Amino acid sequence: MTTTENLKFIHSQLPAKVKLVAVSKTKSVDQIMEAYQTGQRLFGENKVQELIGKWQQLPKDIEWHYIGHLQSNKVKQIVPFVSFIHGVDSYKLLATINKEAEKCNHVIPVLLEFHIAEEESKFGLSLEEAEQILSMPEIESLKNITISGVMGMATFTDDQNMIKSEFELLQHIFQSLKNRFFSNCEQFREISMGMSDDYPIAVAAGSTIVRIGSKIFGSR
Repeated sequence: MTTTENLKFIHSQLPAKVKLVAVSKTKSVDQIMEAYQTGQRLFGENKVQELIGKWQQLPKDIEWHYIGHLQSNKVKQIVPFVSFIHGVDSYKLLATINKEAEKCNHVIPVLLEFHIAEEESKFGLSLEEAEQILSMPEIESLKNITISGVMGMATFTDDQNMIKSEFELLQHIFQSLKNRFFSNCEQFREISMGMSDDYPIAVAAGSTIVRIGSKIFGSR
């Protein structure tokens, strides 16, 4: 199937409230343009230099989501044009994004990343660490970011029950933070979970953003 056919199929499977981020890392400008011409506008990248190069060459109505692990010293390179930053896992990174966004007069939506998988290699906060960050008085002064929800990656496994329980854990974390810190905040509404191999399980568990690459563009 072509990129166009793949996109149409995935959109037909997703509830209207679930946003699709097409993960275009390692994909060419031509491949991204094919998806763009199908109507896709949300794209995800995980390398700063690659993202900058594509942003320079591609239509400016694309919403770029940064979905990789972001180092503080790279923030200023993407803040002027990025629409969403997914994997924030420290107060330092929140403060850095806020500082750079303020310089550009932007307000950037971010997601707190949680470690929900069995694998040690994944990044992310625990619920307790997130609660500590959100309880800090300084958090109130960060006016140029909007904490818009949570993000996480399940274990890379064929065990569907394990994946399901990890996604349900992230849904529980979201609800817990919503109740305690964001009960009056309409913007805190996103749960970014689910990739090519597990997005149907994620959607069933309450995902509002799925990040899909190979099921759209094919394997590398």
